[in-house]
Amino acid sequence: MNLPTHPLRTFGAWEGSPQKPFVIAGPCSAESLEQVLETARALKQEGHTQLFRAGVWKPRTRPGQFEGAGYDALSWLQTMRQEVGLPFVIEVANADHVEKALAVQADAVWIGARTTVNPFYVQEIAEALKGSGIPVLVKNPIHADLGLWLGAFERLEKMGLTDLAAVHRGFFSSYSAPYRNEPKWELSFELRRQAPDIPIICDPSHIAGQRDLIEQVSQVAMDIQMDGLMVEVHPIPEEALSDAAQQITPQRLGQILATLEANAPKNLALQEAIDQEREKLDQVDQQMVELLRSRMDIVQALGEMKAQHGASIFQMDRWFDLLQKRGSQAEALHLNKAFVEELFQLVHKYSVEHQMGVYTASRKHRDE
Repeated sequence: MNLPTHPLRTFGAWEGSPQKPFVIAGPCSAESLEQVLETARALKQEGHTQLFRAGVWKPRTRPGQFEGAGYDALSWLQTMRQEVGLPFVIEVANADHVEKALAVQADAVWIGARTTVNPFYVQEIAEALKGSGIPVLVKNPIHADLGLWLGAFERLEKMGLTDLAAVHRGFFSSYSAPYRNEPKWELSFELRRQAPDIPIICDPSHIAGQRDLIEQVSQVAMDIQMDGLMVEVHPIPEEALSDAAQQITPQRLGQILATLEANAPKNLALQEAIDQEREKLDQVDQQMVELLRSRMDIVQALGEMKAQHGASIFQMDRWFDLLQKRGSQAEALHLNKAFVEELFQLVHKYSVEHQMGVYTASRKHRDE
């Protein structure tokens, strides 16, 4: 098989900056040749897009909705590349998708969140891509599991694939409002720490879930120095056959990118003032850790008392009382009640765990 040359390489890999992010844009789904061409021409005219994205196979959470045009859409993307001049990227979820993507010389592929979560699927895709040299984007798994995300890159690297980038598209959560997917920006920080050579591109469309939040999410992504944006764009977003609520027009994308560029020097000027405030935060954080140490000393004493008298570690009434009191205190101080309750759930979890250790050690010592 003759492997294609990938125009994406001429872009200098994936790196971008807050002033000029690497931009991937296009419709959630390729719906028709006319829609693909209209979108691509508008993006080309705006002048920011470096890689055209479009879903070809779109299995939905529940059947009966538009699930992509399938193989026919690949020829539309080839025509778009020839006529408009934009390289394109598509999602692949299995070896058959990979075979078809390589056959039409796709310029890049991405692995979706529901695929990244399954190592069997990722391994199958990595093996199918072996020897192709094609650039690959890997979206974070739907749940906040950094190991699965890193594991996907490791599987691809073992197959000789080196042009890799991460796509931060947010994580499923029952409490993700106002967003569709909870950003959990800290996961991208940890990915950067553990894999510093992998560029990170933000997908504000899937994080936001609604078009009026895309600029806000994009700004945060640039503020934390992500390398680029992957945005869903449609000529008439309201009429899109999939994910209509989170798509924007090519013109709106141009406006957002112009705003991000204009904000970049302003944000740099603010950095000194921000650093000063962060010093104050560091002092408060230090005090919080010291208070947690004091709290754990009390937990230790309670564990020893319970072990001595054979009392139960977990006491349901105390747990409900703690949640009620701290929740009420949060409301009185105009803090987010859910935030404080979630914080104390974590504190209580590790307090019980510590008492269990104290209890077990004490009982074992007595038995000896």
